[in-house]
Amino acid sequence: MRKFVGIVAVLAAVVAMAAPAVARSSGTSSSKQPPIKHVFVINLENKSFDETWGASSPAPYLAQTLKAQGLFLDQYYGIAHFSLGNYIAEISGQGPSKATQNDCIAGYVDFVSTGTDADGQALGDGCVYPTSVKTLPDQLTAKKLTWKGYMEDMATPCLHPEIGAKDEHLVPSGGLAYATRHNPFVYFHTIIDSPDCAKNDVPLTQLGTDLASIKTTASYNMITPGSCNDAHDAKCPDGSTGGLTAANTWLQTWVPKITSSPAFKKDGLLVITFDEAEVTGTPNEDTSACCNEPKPPNVEQAGQTGPGGGRVGALLLSPYIKAASTSSTPYNHYALLCSIENLFGLQKLGYAGMSGLQCFDSTVYNNPKGTTKVNAAAS
Repeated sequence: MRKFVGIVAVLAAVVAMAAPAVARSSGTSSSKQPPIKHVFVINLENKSFDETWGASSPAPYLAQTLKAQGLFLDQYYGIAHFSLGNYIAEISGQGPSKATQNDCIAGYVDFVSTGTDADGQALGDGCVYPTSVKTLPDQLTAKKLTWKGYMEDMATPCLHPEIGAKDEHLVPSGGLAYATRHNPFVYFHTIIDSPDCAKNDVPLTQLGTDLASIKTTASYNMITPGSCNDAHDAKCPDGSTGGLTAANTWLQTWVPKITSSPAFKKDGLLVITFDEAEVTGTPNEDTSACCNEPKPPNVEQAGQTGPGGGRVGALLLSPYIKAASTSSTPYNHYALLCSIENLFGLQKLGYAGMSGLQCFDSTVYNNPKGTTKVNAAAS
């Protein structure tokens, strides 16, 4: 009988070790979260830390005007090169696969999984994750909270190729700068197989209407400019200047709409960051990482030639954050996911549940009274 009990105990231990990270609650957080109920995340693209945030930045509205309104995270890092791996990490905690590491340029194919490791990482390769891999939108929906993705220049809601097809939106087409790889929601079957995709993954033009009231503003909002206005492309489809100059103008239009909305003023948080540092194709390319970022199981290195996506910086605006403040605590996209999950009382997905990962705490939410007035009007 004792031998049988011992066998059962061993089996139970093995099962516990193999449990996916979605069931874990690890990740460092403060004991008390601020009552933030509306989160907005803007992802810009492929710029070095010094170019973006330096004194001569081509984006002075971001680097100076907005920086004076919020908290600057000067040790914030991307987790991968190229783009897609970073976006997927932000909403699922999954590290890159070989396909997503290369932006799925070879085709929009299903992720063929051979199992799940102890960190909640799907093992295998491909682009579109099976329904066994959950996302932040899945978590929010299960808790009867809401989410939206707003994609600039996306012609129709939930726009993506057919499974197995080539991606027609790798470069600007027909005057539109929508990039599928910058829309992480369409890389998960839990989302694209649901009517919620067409309802919630929508063109940017809908954002202004949704911001009109608290009731119509989602709990979580990812806002993605087109590849002209996100600083990715040096030239826009119409021949005008892109890069940080275009991103600066875009932010001057959209950030005040967000920060003046009823939802933001009541209990909002706006995060502005970059997916990855600039990709130069040289040995000096920034592939640095922070936060003990683990080596993903499906690729040799998350940053292709290094461990991460490089230092990019991030800016946070909220009534619960003091203006003109700075934190040098290291954070990355996994920490951002962990921090959002903490705000909404959710379990940690994938690498957002890493032991010892620092998530946003009272040093970030440094105005607990929620009295900061954000004036994001362009000067």
